[in-house]
Amino acid sequence: MRIARFSAGSDPQYGIVELAVDGGEHPDTVSALTGDPLATKVQLTGQRFPLADVRLLAPVIPRSKVVGVGRNYAEHAAELGNEIPETPLIFLKPNTSVIGPEEAIVYPTYTQQLSYEGELAIVIGRICKEVPAERVPEVIFGYTIANDVTARDLQGPDKQWARAKGSDTFCPIGPWMVTHLSIEEAENLMITTMVDDERRQHDSTSLMLNKIVDLVVYISSFTTLLPGDLILTGTPAGVGGMEAGQRVSVEVEGIGTLSNPIVSAQ
Repeated sequence: MRIARFSAGSDPQYGIVELAVDGGEHPDTVSALTGDPLATKVQLTGQRFPLADVRLLAPVIPRSKVVGVGRNYAEHAAELGNEIPETPLIFLKPNTSVIGPEEAIVYPTYTQQLSYEGELAIVIGRICKEVPAERVPEVIFGYTIANDVTARDLQGPDKQWARAKGSDTFCPIGPWMVTHLSIEEAENLMITTMVDDERRQHDSTSLMLNKIVDLVVYISSFTTLLPGDLILTGTPAGVGGMEAGQRVSVEVEGIGTLSNPIVSAQ
C-alpha cells in the first residue's frame, strides 16, 4: 500500500495512492483517509482525487527526529576518504529540515559545496525502546525515499554536522510511504539518483553494511523512537555536487521517485 500526505486545496490529509501500474479500477488516484495512520485508526472517507490534481506533501512530518546513518556503504566511505566505522555512525537532522516532493532545496550562502545523498528511509510506526531483533518488523510502519542533503564543506570545519546536514530544506522525503515491503525486500532495492538528466548514483540497498534490523536495534538502544520518526539508512557511492537551477531526483525501486529543484538563497 502507498500512503501519501497531500493537499487538494484544503488542509493536509492522508490518502491511499493507486497507480496505473497496479491495474486497479481507479488508477492514478488518491483516496482520502480519516486522520493520521501513524497516530490513529483510519478509514476511507469516500473522497477520491486524481493524483495529478493534488499537491503531494512530505509523507510524514517527524514528531521528534530524523536519525541519519553515515558511511553505511563501503564504496561511499571510500570515495570520501573515510574509514568504515566499527559501529553505526549516527547523526540527527531536525524535523525543520524536512520538505516534500517538488519543494525547493535552498542552497545557503554559507556553503559552496552542496551535495545530494539518495537514501532509503525507514518510517517508525510505534513508540519503542531497546527493540530486540525479532521484534523490529513490528515497529516499522513502512519505507519512503530521502535525500540527505549535505553541505560537504562544513562537515570538517564545524567538527559536527548540525549545519552541514540539518539546515532548513536539507531533508526532502517522499513521494509517499509504502507499507507492503518486507525487510528482506527493502534490503534488495536499487537506488538511482539523477541530477537533471545525468545519472550519479545507481546501487542496491543490499550493499548496506549495517542492515535494517541492526540499525533499529542499535538506534533504539540509546534513544526512544516515536511514531513518524525516520531512519535514513545511508547513501551508496556516487555522491556529488548540485547547483541552483538544477533538479535532483532519487528513485528507489518499488517505492517511486522523489524530485526537488535547487534554488539559491540569494
